[in-house]
Amino acid sequence: MKNTSSYAASAPLSFRRAESDGDLTELVRLRDAAARWQIECGIEQWQPGELDEDHFRRRLHEGEVWLATLGPDGPSAGAWELWWDDEPAWGAQPPVAGYVHRLMTDRRTALPGVGRVLLAEAERRIAAYGRELCRLDCLTSNDRLRRYYEDAGYAVVGEQAGKNGDGGRTYGVTLLEKRVAGAG
Repeated sequence: MKNTSSYAASAPLSFRRAESDGDLTELVRLRDAAARWQIECGIEQWQPGELDEDHFRRRLHEGEVWLATLGPDGPSAGAWELWWDDEPAWGAQPPVAGYVHRLMTDRRTALPGVGRVLLAEAERRIAAYGRELCRLDCLTSNDRLRRYYEDAGYAVVGEQAGKNGDGGRTYGVTLLEKRVAGAG
């Protein structure tokens, strides 16, 4: 096994679209690890085991799922989903935005600040697609995550009290958006 702490300090991030069954396994591992970290920090957002390979397989067919690695052949540093619409949270919208979901980093390999780098790459992809806004949401009760996104330049633009989410759960979310550079 590679010494990931020294590797993380020296390797630039590489980005690629997830596509294989091995990627599905890695995405579930990343999601469950992020959920466990949230629980350890007292953040009520995700639960381990909530999403399986079938979830990510659907996302691969309905949108984009991106992996970040430490260098082109290194270990995973994180991942995110990029959607081109999000009616459960935002309702029907004109095609002016990309929607970031499940932004997650691997705390074993990623240096502090990698989440912002992943978010910036998602914003760059949205702008390259010709959309002018990056949108995301977080649980209304998750003040810490809302502040994280606000510190990254996102503005709160509303709330959705009854979002129908994964597994049939209904919950309230805060809606945030940011104008992305290079669009328009």
